[in-house]
Amino acid sequence: MCGIVGMVGGSDETLLRRMCAAIKHRGPDDEGVYLDPNAPAGLGMVRLSIIDLAGGRQPMTDEHQRYRLVFNGEIYNHQALRKELEARGHRFTSNADTEVIVHLYEDVQERCVEYLNGDFAFAIWDTVERRLFLARDRLGVKPLYYWHHGQRFAFASELKALLQLPEVPRDIDLEALDRYLTFLYIPAPHSIFTQVKKLPPACRLTFDDGQARVERYWQPPQPSPHRGRPSADLEEAIVERLTEAVRLRLMSDVPLGAFLSGGIDSSCVVALMSRCSPGRVKTFSLGFAPPDDSYNELPSARLAAQAFQTDHREFLITPDIAALLPQAVWHLDEPFADSSSLLTFLISREARRAVTVALTGIGGDELFGGYPRYLGAWASQSYAYLPAPVRRGLAAAAGMLPESVQSRNVAGWLKRFLQEGTQPLELRYLHWRSYFSAALKTGLYTDDIQASLNGADPYAASRALLRELPGNELDRLNALDLQTYLPDDLLVMGDKMSMAHGLEVRVPFCDHELVELVAAIPLRQRLRGFRLKGLLKHAVRGLLPEALLCKPKQGFMLPLGAWLRGPLAPLCRDILGAEPIRRRGLFRPEAVGRLVEAHVRGEATLTHQVYALLVLELWCRRYLEGDDG
Repeated sequence: MCGIVGMVGGSDETLLRRMCAAIKHRGPDDEGVYLDPNAPAGLGMVRLSIIDLAGGRQPMTDEHQRYRLVFNGEIYNHQALRKELEARGHRFTSNADTEVIVHLYEDVQERCVEYLNGDFAFAIWDTVERRLFLARDRLGVKPLYYWHHGQRFAFASELKALLQLPEVPRDIDLEALDRYLTFLYIPAPHSIFTQVKKLPPACRLTFDDGQARVERYWQPPQPSPHRGRPSADLEEAIVERLTEAVRLRLMSDVPLGAFLSGGIDSSCVVALMSRCSPGRVKTFSLGFAPPDDSYNELPSARLAAQAFQTDHREFLITPDIAALLPQAVWHLDEPFADSSSLLTFLISREARRAVTVALTGIGGDELFGGYPRYLGAWASQSYAYLPAPVRRGLAAAAGMLPESVQSRNVAGWLKRFLQEGTQPLELRYLHWRSYFSAALKTGLYTDDIQASLNGADPYAASRALLRELPGNELDRLNALDLQTYLPDDLLVMGDKMSMAHGLEVRVPFCDHELVELVAAIPLRQRLRGFRLKGLLKHAVRGLLPEALLCKPKQGFMLPLGAWLRGPLAPLCRDILGAEPIRRRGLFRPEAVGRLVEAHVRGEATLTHQVYALLVLELWCRRYLEGDDG
């Protein structure tokens, strides 16, 4: 795991080293810089040593000294690729997986990404053609930002490194801001700044003679019923591929462990690690004491730890997170209001005391159908047969249903289901995934911001993608999550919150061969028996304790709603006070004040909305004003 940076159209060692210093947390073990003596181009990297601790230094080159490579990630099939490359005459100088990429690029150029099984973001500079090549892994596990202006181009693993370049402006992209309020994150390829982009997952970029060309090199398969394959064979194939995905991710020359929430996904990972590892697996869990124990998964985590005889460590979280927020906001680079990021930050900090690599269950929900909204979408197809006047009446009555700040807000789910019942399924689903409605944003924005947005549709990109995706409605909605919510929310959170502590996180459920196997199965089959992850639960019934298979879905969540009404209420009122909001110029101070007070007083449950505004203001102070908090 590393952090990478680079520039074309200008080469400045001092600036490259400053970019590296901004992301030193990603690679505390080593640093390297390359400047092309014959062209205005340079590369830099900071390294967290995982494989070939002594020999894997970067930037790396080929035997002919033509190409220079900086690489962030792991290539899990590098040993097999190395044997093939050696058979074709390539000479290696290290045992690092990094070197495989540069030799592979020698042979097949930009098609090299198609041979890689791994999590990666890398850059290759061709010193002869003076061409830069960038690539990002298929699921988007590793991040990559870039800036292009005329003949100038720069890239980095994190936005904060790009901002070391004086030429990069900090002008807020208002449409990106609107998407942030809608989804709580900013979907690729956009970033919060107008001139900075994110390379989307499964994409490669070539920069040549002032032109940047982006193309997609991989798509998940189209779902098709597995009529010709017995169910038992399909389940066996799933377990075999998941086992192999876990085994590959145990490749390491440093200590590794796993995050264990007690849910199906992390428990599967730990179970398979215990099968593939010679010693006891180190596991790490977070929990809450009363009165926040409705969010607590420690009993389930203990059950899994005992079943697989892990070296288990638990940590309790308290509401005292005020000092943590500015740190997390800085590491996340952009406004990002999935509050689970704070949990990931904390568990990564504790795990790093014992290990350098941790496996997680991220991706299991998208792959196997783990969200209640999937059942809601399925049920919606039948609900649509009710007469429209009946659905309109139920939508109007739904406003009387109470909301809850508990972890399982069933009444809230039902309320949103009924309120959206008159909309087409596509729009209904997007609204379920949204947090600020159009009406709420209209009430918040100042007149100037509304005029600048000019009716911009935050769902336009999602709706366009849904039109392009194959399969039926349910399969398209699931594929949308796989290509947006997973890389732009969960994997961003996993990468940046772990790398804040120099910890590498690996995600077996994002193994692209596993994704190719499972994504080809229609979502209804994955929701076997109208159960979340019904197919996965049936496939692993001999692997996990029955008590874990039967427990209801519980997300990796903070009791944030209660905390914002209690110990964090003074912080909210201070940071989101009238004067700071007026000075910022984005929102009407009185509208923000009403929203905060409605939640704090218990008149409405607006946890996500209050937290999103809180994070945004802290981000503005740090990234626009340079306030270290």
